[in-house]
Amino acid sequence: MKINWLTKLYIKLFPKSFLRHAVLENNFDPKKIDYAEKLFSGCQRIDIQPLSGSSRGFIITLDNKFSMWFFQDGDRFIYDGFETGTYDDGEITVFDNLK
Repeated sequence: MKINWLTKLYIKLFPKSFLRHAVLENNFDPKKIDYAEKLFSGCQRIDIQPLSGSSRGFIITLDNKFSMWFFQDGDRFIYDGFETGTYDDGEITVFDNLK
């Protein structure tokens, strides 16, 4: 797909506004972008850890204090909930052995 010069300029000058426009064009709720921005932009540390045991899934931990849990459901992962507490650092090589 070729992008015209006007769109490139729009992306360069107003990246957040462009993303909002693209989200609306794809029928995605723009509030979810705001929620994600608020959730992740203030974090100093984001860790991803695989679930231990026989369940397939992963945990995203924010600043070693807040975790969000995702479990496999067929060919996708679904959000299962969150917990708060004190968490260890994640494993930085979690994606190194992906095929």
